[in-house]
Amino acid sequence: MKRVIVVGGGIGGLTAAALLGAAGYRVTLLEANGYLGGKSRRIHLGGQRMDTGPSLVTFPGVWDELLKRWDVLGDGGTSAAEIAGLKLRRMDEVGRYYYRGETVALPVPEGHPWHGAWERFAALHGGLGPDVTRLLTADPLERGTLPVLGRLLRIYGPRLTTRGYLNSLKWLPDGLREIIAIHTLNAGVSPSRTPALYASMPAIMAQDGVWVPDGGVYEIVLALERLARRAGVEVCTGEPVQEIRDLKVVTTAGEYEADAVVSSLDADRLEGLLAPGEKRKPEKLSCSGVAVYTALRRELPEHVATHGVVLPSNPSMLYRSLEAGKEPEETMAFANYFRPGEVYPNERATLALLLTAPANGKEYGLEDTFVEREVARISREIGLEETATEYFGEHTILHPQYFGVRGGENGALYGAVRPFWRSGPLHRPRYNDSHRPWMWRVGASVHPGGGIPAVLGGAMISTSRLLRSLAE
Repeated sequence: MKRVIVVGGGIGGLTAAALLGAAGYRVTLLEANGYLGGKSRRIHLGGQRMDTGPSLVTFPGVWDELLKRWDVLGDGGTSAAEIAGLKLRRMDEVGRYYYRGETVALPVPEGHPWHGAWERFAALHGGLGPDVTRLLTADPLERGTLPVLGRLLRIYGPRLTTRGYLNSLKWLPDGLREIIAIHTLNAGVSPSRTPALYASMPAIMAQDGVWVPDGGVYEIVLALERLARRAGVEVCTGEPVQEIRDLKVVTTAGEYEADAVVSSLDADRLEGLLAPGEKRKPEKLSCSGVAVYTALRRELPEHVATHGVVLPSNPSMLYRSLEAGKEPEETMAFANYFRPGEVYPNERATLALLLTAPANGKEYGLEDTFVEREVARISREIGLEETATEYFGEHTILHPQYFGVRGGENGALYGAVRPFWRSGPLHRPRYNDSHRPWMWRVGASVHPGGGIPAVLGGAMISTSRLLRSLAE
């Protein structure tokens, strides 16, 4: 049997390993940490469960497609759905948004001044979910993707960036325009650096739903691990890779020879393993984050939403600050609040405050001016009469220094900033390089900022190409 080494046990690496194992190859997955999941990790605070990394799942059809492919490649026994055991729960709304004193949910409810404009926008974009799911899971070179691309181009026309397209819609209220545009920070960059397709995402999410697995997002990691192990994958945690040369992977425990190597590492991390000690040209970096997780001593007021998005009063200033690597005066933040028994099997409420921050490699605490100021502002915006820290029990903070230990440079969550047209089928780095035909990539390094669906879909596309290569 041909042997494949998968380096990195994040969601992309686990997906590739599960599919390769189901196809009958001998697969070894190497993960430096003592846990699987990469940026998606499970922690316990005050006896309560919380998951780091992505907090929501969109485009559930991508997960369904993965299960179908595993079944096709497998031995025809127990189905992938039964092995994975994942149950997705649809949330009541995409989120509650706070901008310049305005509070609005998506989809915008009747009676709100923006409702008419939202309905018009949603009519244009809400039905694109199946098309985007196709783009996320099908090889761009397949002929079946051409009609999808044609339909999208007819919507966006010559306005190829998110900012350019949204600015062309003169009937959109300014506030609603900025709420739609802020979603590009899910890719770590400003609306002027992302394809126009990002503008469609809020409407698609409102129509097709945003989802959370019962038990938390980390259940996706556990489901993928079950699929990988059932497919015969050898999973090795706590084994950092030190170097990759030709078809040999060197770790702290020994050496592995392979017929192919798959990396799910951040792009600059992989380059450091392929060429140890070689200095790389510094690049402009995407954003990082300061993530505050806490088990609460008491519940927040009843009106607090499960998923809140707090915008800065001047988004343009935020984008400029992040590109310059400077702390912004006001940032964009998520406030994810789960009541007891809601999603997680917890007895107490939990809260995650996720602050967008520059990739500066810095360690932050609650007492840092930036964090203290933003937590106070977020508390006011979501309607708390006292600062959120007054509710805190045991807590922990993840920061750019933490994200940079085994991730992107200085903690950049999405690696280097690329031209907007490198975010689609022409992305760099590619799945496979001609000068290293044995080296394949999946995960955030080739699909930064697309969230869980893009990582799953990208792994499916890359692995399909690798399977054809191995068969040849």
